[in-house]
Amino acid sequence: MAIGLFDSGIGGLTVLQELKHKLPHEQFIYFGDTARVPYGNKSQETIIRYAIENTIALIEKEIKLLVIACNTASAFALPKLRQLFNLPIVGVIEPGAHQAARLSRHQRIAVLGTRGTIQSGAYQQAIQGLLPDATILPIECPLFVHFVEEKLLHHPATELMVQEYLRPIKEQQIDTVLLGCTHYPLLSHLIQQELGPDVKLVNSATCCADQVYDLLQQHELASSSLSGRDYYYTSDAPQQFKRLGETLFPFQFESVELLLPHRLYH
Repeated sequence: MAIGLFDSGIGGLTVLQELKHKLPHEQFIYFGDTARVPYGNKSQETIIRYAIENTIALIEKEIKLLVIACNTASAFALPKLRQLFNLPIVGVIEPGAHQAARLSRHQRIAVLGTRGTIQSGAYQQAIQGLLPDATILPIECPLFVHFVEEKLLHHPATELMVQEYLRPIKEQQIDTVLLGCTHYPLLSHLIQQELGPDVKLVNSATCCADQVYDLLQQHELASSSLSGRDYYYTSDAPQQFKRLGETLFPFQFESVELLLPHRLYH
């Protein structure tokens, strides 16, 4: 059986990349909800509904573990999904918060995220649970997802928005920046360039892969031999997703198929 992942679009492939590196024998099924991207500007109720629909669609593909490869969905929907579905489910918030708390030298941490993730307070609460005296600077970066989805990773407009969004980080002497959206690692070159080498960037995708590895061992679900091919699905424009994915990531997309999750209501 495969490990299932879903995200609003292509950003969750940063999580898949780390999982493939950490778990080379596993098979993966990825669903990008491209018809409804971005998630970050939608309400909690809507995100929970999308997450339930996406989970049902992946369970119908017979997965053994689910990864919510989306920070907004992890922030809003993880408790509900664990309540509704009887399989191990991993989000990206908790692993990323632990890594940021571990790396921060002076307990001065910034969280970059979508509007939904930042307003949920999920990262702030998780970090303060680990470092009660930490200074936490949450910053909404809503345009970053659009820049990534449009493949504008080196565009002058992207550089300008990076400078604009990150200005408060320099003013407050932040030492660690948590990339609180799975799209954002694709802009890490610009973020690091703007902040300088002394500021540590935390990619929650890497931490998430470590947690998935531990859960597979704990539940005795790990594959002992090489599994079959990976499968990719989107809710809109699969060929566009395939072209962008092959441009940004070092693995092959044999095919990308259209998948329309059953709507809970219309």
